[in-house]
Amino acid sequence: MKAARFHSYGEPRVLTVEDAPDPHAIPGSVRIAVQAVSVNPIDYIIRAGSVREFLPLDLPAVPGRDAVGIVDEVGDGVEGTSVGDRVFGLGGVSDTSGEYAVLTAWSHAPSGWSTAQAAAAGLASATAAAAIEEFGDLDGQTVLIEGASGAVGTAAVAMALAAGATVIGTGGQRNLDYLTALGITATVYGDGLAERLVQLAPEGIGAAVHLAPSASLPDLVQIVGDPARVVTVIDDEGAAQLGAKKVDARNESALIERGAQLGERGLYTPRVDLELPLEDIAEAHDNAESGKGKVVVIVATTD
Repeated sequence: MKAARFHSYGEPRVLTVEDAPDPHAIPGSVRIAVQAVSVNPIDYIIRAGSVREFLPLDLPAVPGRDAVGIVDEVGDGVEGTSVGDRVFGLGGVSDTSGEYAVLTAWSHAPSGWSTAQAAAAGLASATAAAAIEEFGDLDGQTVLIEGASGAVGTAAVAMALAAGATVIGTGGQRNLDYLTALGITATVYGDGLAERLVQLAPEGIGAAVHLAPSASLPDLVQIVGDPARVVTVIDDEGAAQLGAKKVDARNESALIERGAQLGERGLYTPRVDLELPLEDIAEAHDNAESGKGKVVVIVATTD
């Protein structure tokens, strides 16, 4: 198959498109003919070699954590999914950016999502669902989502709203209209957030999710008043020091299914900012790493 690979760690230019061995479904997994993949922070962190001490790869490696495509192999023990189904989900640590990929957690893609939207939803759904489930019953509570305008933030907003919460989301000035369109109260992040929240939520904040790549976790703990009601997907060290909860996406189909269910009901539309073809994988990584929003790589054109 054709796949993006890197033979050494480094900048986006280490990525090339070349022939690579075909993967095959193993028990409990499905293989898909990939239509598109998304670029997530973990993808360029791994490619750069920043985590190779505790997350080593056998090089050359294929980048990519999630994908959407058409099932063409079904592993032993898999039920409810057949050859020909359109699914999105998670592969391994780094292995989806090719013409074929093996998914170990997945869901059927909502009929209303485009290929790019489904590609953008796998890791975002799993991460957001893992974060929101930490709070238990959110009905009637006010939830603050720090970094609500990104891919994971968009999913977390949808899940919190569906759980009955009132949501306040932070983002940059240019994303405030986007957040308002999601049906939440929007405000900018940064200095003075606590004071702004007093005006926006005089009854207080019942829970907070830290999704922005910022050092705001101590502020969120102070705003909520209970570190056990603050979840971060960013700050391991801060969570340990402050008593907040650190969560990561897990390869569990049930987490991805939550995003799919909301998508099928029209309550969650994954964010996509830029689409590029597979041959431009280096440019895709560069754009994602430079903060250009959610980038999707189209592997195979579809109707």
